Amino acid sequence: MMKLSRRFICGMLGVILPGIGLLAATNTVVTTSPVYVPTLANASGLLPDGVLAWDGESKERNVDANARAADFVFSFTNVSSNPVVILSVHPSCGCTTAKLPPLPWTLAPGTNGQIEATVNLFNATGTLYKGLTVYTDQGFKTLQLKITILPFVMPRMSEAERMQNVKIAVADRQAVFKGDCVTCHVQRGEGKYGQALYEADCAICHEGDHRATMVPDLHALKTPTNFEFWRIWIAHGKPGSLMPAFSTIDGGPLSDMQITSLASYLGEQSGVH
Repeated sequence: MMKLSRRFICGMLGVILPGIGLLAATNTVVTTSPVYVPTLANASGLLPDGVLAWDGESKERNVDANARAADFVFSFTNVSSNPVVILSVHPSCGCTTAKLPPLPWTLAPGTNGQIEATVNLFNATGTLYKGLTVYTDQGFKTLQLKITILPFVMPRMSEAERMQNVKIAVADRQAVFKGDCVTCHVQRGEGKYGQALYEADCAICHEGDHRATMVPDLHALKTPTNFEFWRIWIAHGKPGSLMPAFSTIDGGPLSDMQITSLASYLGEQSGVH
């Protein structure tokens, strides 16, 4: 009887003591850092001075004619006495993208930050103006971006070099798409269509300052032209001449869509619709 009582008491203790430990664990108070919750009463207005100090609210870049993108970095500091929350960043167009930490992005007083922006220069020429609007709980600020795409500068060649290139092209009309010629005759037309493609790939020979006598002025042809005329000449060129075949099927650099856009542009220029 005594042994049974002892076993019963030990068993009860085995149940009660872990239970007390579990109860103590569930009563433990866990403390967390306070979360800053912004008020949005001023979010719809202009960001006042004295909140974020920028290294520049407007930035400019000059890029080469072959550049595919222009990159910008805007650095800033929270110079106010309160946290500032960046809620969103909206580019002015789809060709501009912004890179920044996950949103909402809270910056404590004195904290520095950066917003990176990239402008896609696909098929772009001349001077571009873009915007990047930063929305915060204290108001919004629009940053300005200016990109100047510099005109292409033809590499200088001596008369002897020019004549040597003509001989190479006579022997292999596709030579303009190989070796050092790629810089002028392939890369400049990548991603371009229509007039921009003409200026990149056609004008370089047909409107060049040192145009060879056997290279015609496309705006002064005596032969009747139409869309199909231009499409065939651009795509397949002319064997036995300097005119290369631009179609990828024939070893050229242009897609069917690019060739179609180029033929349409030349047709419009010659009065064919």
